[in-house]
Amino acid sequence: MKKKQQYPGGGADAWPHGAPLGGAPAGLGSWKRRVSLLPFLRFSLRDYGFCMATLLVFCLGSLFYQLSGGPPRFLLDLRQYLGNSTYLDDHGPPPSKVLPFPSQVVYNRVGKCGSRTVVLLLRILSEKHGFNLVTSDIHNKTRLTKNEQMELIKNISTAEQPYLFTRHVHFLNFSRFGGDQPVYINIIRDPVNRFLSNYFFRRFGDWRGEQNHMIRTPSMRQEERYLDINECILENYPECSNPRLFYIIPYFCGQHPRCREPGEWALERAKLNVNENFLLVGILEELEDVLLLLERFLPHYFKGVLSIYKDPGGLVLCRTEEQIERSPKHSPAASRSSAGQGPHATPASLARSDAHVNSALPGAALDPVT
Repeated sequence: MKKKQQYPGGGADAWPHGAPLGGAPAGLGSWKRRVSLLPFLRFSLRDYGFCMATLLVFCLGSLFYQLSGGPPRFLLDLRQYLGNSTYLDDHGPPPSKVLPFPSQVVYNRVGKCGSRTVVLLLRILSEKHGFNLVTSDIHNKTRLTKNEQMELIKNISTAEQPYLFTRHVHFLNFSRFGGDQPVYINIIRDPVNRFLSNYFFRRFGDWRGEQNHMIRTPSMRQEERYLDINECILENYPECSNPRLFYIIPYFCGQHPRCREPGEWALERAKLNVNENFLLVGILEELEDVLLLLERFLPHYFKGVLSIYKDPGGLVLCRTEEQIERSPKHSPAASRSSAGQGPHATPASLARSDAHVNSALPGAALDPVT
């Protein structure tokens, strides 16, 4: 009698639950090899397709998140389902950005007082130091209505800090409209020098283009354009009989209507604002000293400004105006003595006041504002 073979598991049948798909293996050795591969064979094509579809959904969700600026709804639902724990819960808020002091600076630049040179320096410095230089395309509107003041102050106050705002505009009182008062800086010059500079600027433009003057004064006749300044003053031409030497004062007095009336009230209010709101008021005739003080007082804005200014290849074109002014032909003694007389000479008092203040600054400049 032939004895039945015993199979693993103690049974007499090698496949008690039925033969596997494709038929039973040829022998026991082949069966043992197939058993060792079973865990891997259990991953079917359907499971593989499900994994790939899930990965595709998440990829599309990530793409949609980036294109629309927010996560898809189903990701929000998934986050709600998994819990509300976020990065901030686990790690705390990120450290806040440390702003320099002051982080809000306004340069309400006076026309024909070297402001174009300073603005060019600021463009270089803003790229170098990473502060926000806010400029304006409006050059000929210095007096503002109340609504215009509010709108401009709002736009300035919402700029990313640290910022430096610059524009030809009379002094603005931010605190009057509920804003934080920024630190002001400015540069002025001898009012007679400013008149002489403006006289030639209206006729011959500046270094930006040979035809610049034609745009500013297209109706000026040729004989008027080439009129000698001595003759203009001595013959009492309208342009030279009222040389607008009071022009500088409203930049420090402010937007009050009386600031536009030459007199003691506007001058005293300008001095008060200089003492209370201006970190520095420089004098163009001492520009290198002014730049040095700015570098010491506001290093996060003006560090390295003096070396940039002295660079022979940097700002040569900006000094065209200075070269014209130093020519004896363009600023004779007769012109200066005539233009400096009369009730409009009060800006000289402000210039002397600023010069007195600045004379005490070099010693203090050794301790920069931080």
